[in-house]
Amino acid sequence: MKCYLFCKDLILFVFQLFAFFYLASGNLASEKRILLEFKSSVFDPSGVLSSWNSSNNPNHCSWFGVSCNSRSQVISITVPGGCREVSEGNFAQPCSCSSKLSKFPFYGFGLRRSACSKGKLVGNLSPLVGKLTELRVLSLAFNDIGGEIPLELWGLQNLEELDLEGNSLTGKLPNEFVGLRNLRVLNLGFNELEGEIPGSFSRFVDLEVLNLAGNKLKGSMPSYVGSFHKLKGLYLSNNQLKGPILENFGSNCRYLEYLDLSWNFLVGSIPSSLGNCPRLRTLLLFSNMLDGVIPNELGQLHKLEVLDVSRNNLSGLIPMELGNCAQLSVLVLSNLFDPVLSEQSSSEELSFRLPLATTDEYNHFRGSIPMRITTLPKLKVLWVPRANLEGKLARNWSGCENLEMVNLAQNRFSGEIFGVFNGCKKLHHLDLSSNRLTGELDDKLPIPCMTLFDISGNLMSGSIPKFNQSVCPGFSSLSYGLLQTRDPAFVYLSFFAYKTRHAMVFPFSSSKAVLIHNFGGNSFSGSLPGLPVVPTRLEKQIDYAFLAGGNKLTGSFPGSLFGNCNKLHGLIADVSKNKLSGHIPFGIGAICRSLRYLDVSENQITGLIPRCFGYLKSLVFLDLSRNKFRGPVPEVLHQLKYLKHLSLASNNLTGSIPSSFAQLRSLEVLDLSSNLLSGEIPQGLLDLRNLTSLQLNNNKFSGEIPSGFSNLKSLSMLEVSSNDLSGSYAVNNTDVREKPLLRSHHLFSLSVRSAETTFTGSSQIGAASPSSNTIDDQSLDSIEIASIASASAIVSVLLVLVILFFYTRKWVPMSRVQVSETREITAFVDIGVPLTYEAIVQATGNFSAGNCIGNGGFGATYKAEIAPGTLVAVKRLAVGRFQGVQQFHAEVKTLETMRHPNLVTLIGYHASETEMFLIYNYLSGGNLENFIKERSTRAVDWKIIHKIASDVAHALAYLHDQCNPKVLHRDVKPSNILLDDDCNAYLSDFGLSRLLGNSETHATTGVAGTFGYVAPEYAMTCRVSEKADVYSYGVVLLELISDKKALDPSFSSHANGFNIVSWACMMLRQGQAKDVFTARLWDSGPHDHLVQLLHLAITCTVDSLSARPTMRQVVRRLKRIQPSSVR
Repeated sequence: MKCYLFCKDLILFVFQLFAFFYLASGNLASEKRILLEFKSSVFDPSGVLSSWNSSNNPNHCSWFGVSCNSRSQVISITVPGGCREVSEGNFAQPCSCSSKLSKFPFYGFGLRRSACSKGKLVGNLSPLVGKLTELRVLSLAFNDIGGEIPLELWGLQNLEELDLEGNSLTGKLPNEFVGLRNLRVLNLGFNELEGEIPGSFSRFVDLEVLNLAGNKLKGSMPSYVGSFHKLKGLYLSNNQLKGPILENFGSNCRYLEYLDLSWNFLVGSIPSSLGNCPRLRTLLLFSNMLDGVIPNELGQLHKLEVLDVSRNNLSGLIPMELGNCAQLSVLVLSNLFDPVLSEQSSSEELSFRLPLATTDEYNHFRGSIPMRITTLPKLKVLWVPRANLEGKLARNWSGCENLEMVNLAQNRFSGEIFGVFNGCKKLHHLDLSSNRLTGELDDKLPIPCMTLFDISGNLMSGSIPKFNQSVCPGFSSLSYGLLQTRDPAFVYLSFFAYKTRHAMVFPFSSSKAVLIHNFGGNSFSGSLPGLPVVPTRLEKQIDYAFLAGGNKLTGSFPGSLFGNCNKLHGLIADVSKNKLSGHIPFGIGAICRSLRYLDVSENQITGLIPRCFGYLKSLVFLDLSRNKFRGPVPEVLHQLKYLKHLSLASNNLTGSIPSSFAQLRSLEVLDLSSNLLSGEIPQGLLDLRNLTSLQLNNNKFSGEIPSGFSNLKSLSMLEVSSNDLSGSYAVNNTDVREKPLLRSHHLFSLSVRSAETTFTGSSQIGAASPSSNTIDDQSLDSIEIASIASASAIVSVLLVLVILFFYTRKWVPMSRVQVSETREITAFVDIGVPLTYEAIVQATGNFSAGNCIGNGGFGATYKAEIAPGTLVAVKRLAVGRFQGVQQFHAEVKTLETMRHPNLVTLIGYHASETEMFLIYNYLSGGNLENFIKERSTRAVDWKIIHKIASDVAHALAYLHDQCNPKVLHRDVKPSNILLDDDCNAYLSDFGLSRLLGNSETHATTGVAGTFGYVAPEYAMTCRVSEKADVYSYGVVLLELISDKKALDPSFSSHANGFNIVSWACMMLRQGQAKDVFTARLWDSGPHDHLVQLLHLAITCTVDSLSARPTMRQVVRRLKRIQPSSVR
């Protein structure tokens, strides 16, 4: 019996053991099939999964990227995409293989990266992966896996790390699922996920890393995130999240090291509770809509290394408590650069000035830089341009031994910099441009070792010293490449170097490294020493820019600048607008063959133009204008095959234009005006197909005008007046008519003989006179005589009325008070040519109707070319409506402080008892009213519409929110919105109501706006607020998207008061939103964004003032629907 029982138990054990191994082998086979199924569901062009082959390698645990436990169950699948480099250490920057991530250099600090493979997997993620029940890690980052995340994955009970970063996953995140109880890392960054962050994620109580950055997620920041007590890294950047940052977020963040909420629509203030995160190393909040102040509590973050709060609407003082952050290496409080990398640069322009920001996304602080910040021992980057800072810089930045980059440009700092930065031995980037700094430069300042030194646009004086440095501690340059490093400070250093390299615009530079020393726009005097560069930095891989234009430098032409020129890859030299004299050395062509840019205009240089200029084969830009050169134009200049800009204007050159100039095929600008040149205009100039501007006026040229200029497609400016020329060419050519500069200059007299209009040149032509305008030899008939008599009578009546008007005004009679009439121009901006009263009057033709380009409630606007190629717009004000001269001066100076990228620039003004006018920059794109009329002839798409709407909104938001006191425009309409050639929009006529006299009340129509754009509350109260500007803006939006005017004639069949707002509301109620838009705009889409813009316009024009948004809210709503290409 015992034997029977023993045998029975043995058989049962053997059976169970057999069953166990059978089931185990079945499970293993099943897991192998799942892996093979996954392999078959993706495209593997690089053979990354070539080892996944059961025939050659039956052990699936040895397959690439697969790890198993002791029972051969799959616990990890790690197959990253095709990155080229393996990062060192635990923390690294994004792999360079992902083009999506490469544009965002500040993303991913602290994210762990896996080793990268040789290729990418393409396809969808197999749901069968959800049957790998023991799976702990699934990492398929940086592949090209699309589709939705299978629901089966959300049911894995043991999964601890889900890393699908940098793929193309779509769909929404699930609201309900049963697994992932042990999840520690959820990395879904940079996919195409939509919807809101679901409440179901609140179950991830052990989460250490949550990365949802770079998707299309909307909604607000989930409240439960604050309860993730183990969280080390939170990355929600580059989404569409709105609302405030959780106020209590910092109450449970003792392990948090990395917080990135940048590139969203977050509003409100920065929570002071963030100061309770003792391990926080990186805090990125840039590119949101945050306001308020920087909390003092952030000074408690003793481990903080990076703080970037730029591109918000922050204000107040910079807290001195930040000086307690002893580990801080990067402090960015404002940033005019878009924090996205792009290879595009405006390489066609020859400009050395940094561009203004394209939006008003910048902070507006008070006060100065606290001294405690300047003593931070590990600070490497201090970046605070255009942040409204003022005061004097702290003397002797004692803690700056590690400081490498400082940008305090475009603020209002005053005082001296003597001795301030002398101890900053590693400083290689110092931008203090456009401040109010005075005093002299210290020869101990390590400028020769600096990659960028920019002191331009200040009030500095003294000489440019011969600096003492002979050895530099290290070399850094404005290079193209971004450093791939786990140190965030180096990422910022490299990013700012890269952006500055592109913003400074060197189209002729092929070098990847540039040194820039800019002393321009000051009052430096004396002679120039040699190049302020340490000799060891002179090498063939470097382009060096020495910029000293707009000073008071004297002495002979600085030949010493070119002594080491041939050691450089390229030299850019600008010493224009000084008082230099003497000759240009005849050996310059031999000693400086790497010269690429030379501007010595507006000096007192004499002698001949050296023939050796022909040896400067790398020369791209040459400007010798406004000097005292004599002799012929050197024929050897035709050898400069890369030359794009040649200006020899306003000298004493004689002879003819060399016929060999036809070989300058790269030439875009040729200015030989105001010389003593003679002979004929060479026919060969017609071969210069890249020519955009040709100025030959004020010479002694004779003969026929070549007839082919109208065929030069790129030519937009032609000036040949004041010569002895004859000939004609047709202007009814469409291409020519679209080039206003070809028609707006008084090139030739106008002769009308038939339907075809021609310009005719003649030696007798100057100002038009009866003798020179031979319209017809026949005498005047009776109709013409009657017309002239009627016109004379009308003029006489008008003259009497004007006289009566002046006498009825409450002015002090001139017989009582002797007024000393002044003809001075007050200039705020240096435009390169002197501004005089006589020049303005002459350029406007004494304010003739032919130069009038617009009329408004405040006066007429005239186009004026005050120098060849220099155009301004002059707004002549109706004197009787404005204040007295003294009050006018005071108000205009206030008006001058209103500076914004989307406001026209006030260049200067004139004010006297009998004449008042304002001088603005001239914008060649015309106004929005004409743009709308001519829309059918243009390719106007959603991107252009959004850009115009956004630009105007930013300008109004600035006037309402950032001017103190706030400024109401009161006449927002298309004709007051100007455009440049790139459809950037600029608001004009802002602040003019401040200039009105006491007799002008709020009830004045010219002040309150234009009929059709005036808010309805004005009819009842005769008073306006900023919400009236919002209403007018809404009307402009409706005109911009439709083919209707504010008071369109088609509305006449409706009741009185029916306007474009009534029509748009009616179309919406009838479900015909599509019909509001022009057909071309609707067809080009995107429809959802267009409809949102329509709703925004309607919201701006509701009757209730409280229901209308502020312009700041309008800016935010526009940002949410901006085209993806401009994000």
